[in-house]
Amino acid sequence: MPTLRLRAMRKADLSWVAQAERQLFSAEAWSPQLLASELDAMESLDDRFYVVAEVDATMAGYAGVWLGDSADVLTIATLPHFRRQGVGRALLNALLDAAAERECEAVLLEVRASNDGAIALYKGAGFKAIAKRRAYYTHPREDAVVMRKKLAAGLFSKSRVP
Repeated sequence: MPTLRLRAMRKADLSWVAQAERQLFSAEAWSPQLLASELDAMESLDDRFYVVAEVDATMAGYAGVWLGDSADVLTIATLPHFRRQGVGRALLNALLDAAAERECEAVLLEVRASNDGAIALYKGAGFKAIAKRRAYYTHPREDAVVMRKKLAAGLFSKSRVP
């Protein structure tokens, strides 16, 4: 049985993450420079958290969240051949744990209206659709569904991410 492991993202991961960004998000991929600045901010500002998922020591996905009074999921991605194996759920739970530990009131995210798999994942985790952003995505042009999950104090245990 494959072993799934989560860990904090490191600078050494940036080349792989940039390649995965291009593969998964093409024209809307974050640049390597933006990814590096986000990781720097995680280390210096302590207002965001990035995590990677490995399956049997092979990179399978990554995710990030900005942490304030509420939390905003910045990115969550699973490589296609690792989907429907619990990787996305584990990444999402790590972001929810980080938000709960920072005592965020809620977690918000945007998702492509056509991304039924992701929407099902988020609904299964307790997110509710609260709004639509018209033409939020540009390649291809598509609406975003804005989703929100209210967090309760003590909802999650200590972080599962080393």
